[in-house]
Amino acid sequence: MNWKVIKTEAAYQKTIKRTMAIFHAEEGTAEADELALLLVLVKDYEDKHIHLPELNPIEVIKLKMSERGMKNKDLEPLIGTKGHVSSILSGRRELTLKMAQRLRDYFHLPAEIFLHTA
Repeated sequence: MNWKVIKTEAAYQKTIKRTMAIFHAEEGTAEADELALLLVLVKDYEDKHIHLPELNPIEVIKLKMSERGMKNKDLEPLIGTKGHVSSILSGRRELTLKMAQRLRDYFHLPAEIFLHTA
């Protein structure tokens, strides 16, 4: 098939379908070459047309706490007093750089989560 730059949602879906069909192509085959091209085309389309919502760092922290069965008091060593933890999680107080670094390291989160510009 002659692949071209993806310009429509329909073409994107068709390309995704073919990409998934040949995803485990053997290295050095024509299908592997086709897969490499399709991945470039898909990435280009997604970079231009698909925008992920910005993550709220407090919501991410709450989700991580929930996943681990943690309570607010479990964050005190990372954030400070009970009042600080409560203020941060309720949004009344901003995270400091030091807090963000500790939370990033503790929960193994990408730093970008704390760098949103809302």
